[in-house]
Amino acid sequence: MKAYWHTLQEQNNHLNAQAWNQETYNAWLARFGTPEEAASRLHKNPRARLGSHVPHLPELQGRKIINLLGSHGAKAIALALLGANATVVDISSENAAYALDVARAAGVDLRYIVSDVLSLPESELDASYDLVLLELGVLHYFVDLEPLMSTITRLLRPGGLLLLQDFHPISTKLITSRGARHKVSGNYFDKSIITQTVATSKHLNPAYQEHTPVVYQRQWTLGEIITAIATSGLIIASLTEEPNPKLDDRGIPKLFTVTAHKSLH
Repeated sequence: MKAYWHTLQEQNNHLNAQAWNQETYNAWLARFGTPEEAASRLHKNPRARLGSHVPHLPELQGRKIINLLGSHGAKAIALALLGANATVVDISSENAAYALDVARAAGVDLRYIVSDVLSLPESELDASYDLVLLELGVLHYFVDLEPLMSTITRLLRPGGLLLLQDFHPISTKLITSRGARHKVSGNYFDKSIITQTVATSKHLNPAYQEHTPVVYQRQWTLGEIITAIATSGLIIASLTEEPNPKLDDRGIPKLFTVTAHKSLH
């Protein structure tokens, strides 16, 4: 069974890499502006870019931080502006190009590894990172969470912190909302692989959207996520759930955040 999941993950990685390397740089230009414009906004208030991560972050000065599936790099660049030594891992070379251009414009060093997270070289898995960050729309790219959590554990130093924030499964798997009307339209326990259009497509012109590539995803329950973290050997410190900021959706969870530490022993 492990061989099956490994093969399926490799196939998904290949397809996802193709999708995330089509017009992605142009999508970020449309979304965030030129690298100079994006860097200027980050410089003004890097903590604002980190949002609800801030209460969970350790002291950043000189800390070694790795942002897995870090996309356009805004979170990592904000962390670097606050004194961290920041690394991003992402499968898209176009994401890397935009992130490195923004980092240069912001005047900070950013290390960017273009790689599938599960294919990092052994030299990288040296238990030297103070913080591993994953955020917003990342877990669904993995068909099995155990290899991801094993990688995270190997990246973290003893006492190091995992900070994971993602969309709440209630919102992604179960409920469809339209204004103040909500409908239970999904199966929370569905384990199937689904296809979705790549997220950057909405920032491109309609002509491109007609040929939008798809990515393959597995949507996880909150119980599956927490169990995967706990069984990896990490010690869960907190689980917080945040409401949807839209007034019509205030009673529905939008995000969840997990912090977990690697044992000192």
